[in-house]
Amino acid sequence: MDLVLLAKAAVMGVVEGLTEFLPISSTGHLILAGALLGFDDEKAKVFDIAIQTGAILAVIIVYWQKIRETLVQLPSQEKAQRFALNVLIAFIPAVVLGLLFGKAIKAHLFNAWVVATTFIVGGFIILWAERRQQATARIQDVDDMRWTDALKVGLVQCLAMIPGTSRSGATIIGGMFLGLSRKAATDFSFYLAIPTLIGAGAYSLFKERASLTAADLPMFLVGLVFSFLFAWLCVRWLLRYISTHSFTPFAWYRIAFGIVVLATALTGTVHWAD
Repeated sequence: MDLVLLAKAAVMGVVEGLTEFLPISSTGHLILAGALLGFDDEKAKVFDIAIQTGAILAVIIVYWQKIRETLVQLPSQEKAQRFALNVLIAFIPAVVLGLLFGKAIKAHLFNAWVVATTFIVGGFIILWAERRQQATARIQDVDDMRWTDALKVGLVQCLAMIPGTSRSGATIIGGMFLGLSRKAATDFSFYLAIPTLIGAGAYSLFKERASLTAADLPMFLVGLVFSFLFAWLCVRWLLRYISTHSFTPFAWYRIAFGIVVLATALTGTVHWAD
């Protein structure tokens, strides 16, 4: 058993868990961490996507009461049916556009300049959203969303296909621009993450199944466990945080991280084009 490899998997799991649900781009952080650790080959890229499942398990546990109520009431309650339909509607655009344009995006947009630009521009968009948002929010709870609101959030989620954008950042800040309160946008982002990230993880594992062996299982299990633990801590913290704070600190962090991306690219520390 390669203990160094397992240690690297644990670190990557921590990075995934801490960044997946914050508006700061988990992918960008995983690329940076992987490059610094020498954990950035083709198998590592599959690993990065697969361990999102651990983070999603944390969301399911935190939101289990709402999820359970929806499943129980789904056959008979209109509110549960509307909520489930809204999540499905928001999920579909990412599936369609991902299948159509995923390869082209990876081929043409995954470079340091795009990543850095989206980090920095995203930071300024968050600052803008926070300056204009709370007084104009018309949706305070996810159950008040219409199918058109869900579709708009789903379309905004597709922006996360651009490296460095952040799926959580796109859906939360996009939701705020579309009239959701900070809490409603955050909650719906978490619910939407369940089918989105499970689907992405399953699809990636299926495509790369030929390159994986039983010997890789310990590495994946370690990554999943650490991803789950730190995502659980992060989600619980974030839900408390947004009740009294804005996303402004994350905006400044994104701007600073964008500068880090440029610096690491210019010095050759990280091969972002990979």
